[in-house]
Amino acid sequence: MYVLNIANKNYSSWSLRAWILMKELGIAFEERLHPFTPEGSSFERFREFSPNGMVPCLEDGALRVWDSLAIAEYLAEVHEGVWPVEREARAWARAVSCEMHSGFSALRSLCSMSVGVSVRLHQVTSALQRDLDRIDEIWSEGLERFGGPFLAGSKFGAVDAMFAPVAFRFASYGLSVSPRAMGWVEHVLARPAMTDWASDALSEPYREPGHDAEIARVGELVEDRRVPAAFVTE
Repeated sequence: MYVLNIANKNYSSWSLRAWILMKELGIAFEERLHPFTPEGSSFERFREFSPNGMVPCLEDGALRVWDSLAIAEYLAEVHEGVWPVEREARAWARAVSCEMHSGFSALRSLCSMSVGVSVRLHQVTSALQRDLDRIDEIWSEGLERFGGPFLAGSKFGAVDAMFAPVAFRFASYGLSVSPRAMGWVEHVLARPAMTDWASDALSEPYREPGHDAEIARVGELVEDRRVPAAFVTE
């Protein structure tokens, strides 16, 4: 059985991408959660299982595959459903997945994932608005071209997994796009695997001060639904 190494479900958007893809496709795996630690000390611990000291990292026997997109491609060699069968949809899904993987820097820096909080941003900067406009274009195009309810057709795939953390960001920061694109957000957030992830995130006692400081920098904390903190010090 695969082993998937992840970090805090409240914060780790990259962990979510691999995790939700495997859950939605019914690929069995053992989950191993390694909490972030304060003072930037996670790297050496994560190096014990991940060559680049980051999450997620998939173990398949002695073989290790790190990076969410690399994990998706590795799984696609063995499991159906990672990418669409139809060539046009598959090409589009790969292109926008890579765009998500490498882009949207304003969204990442101003709206870091924190599933258990609600935040009122101090402002929506022009750079953030450009990212939101582009996300709206991508989601609307996929739903229009391939018929929905998922981004590349009737089934959840890697492209939906790549954008799944953005759905949580929209919920946490009160972001919005066009009604059609928001329909995808609502549909994905209602998926049982996503609600399971969110429930686990709220139950985590772990905090990482750097992530929480980012939230305080960009907005006002309106609500914190997480259980009381217990910092990890190992």
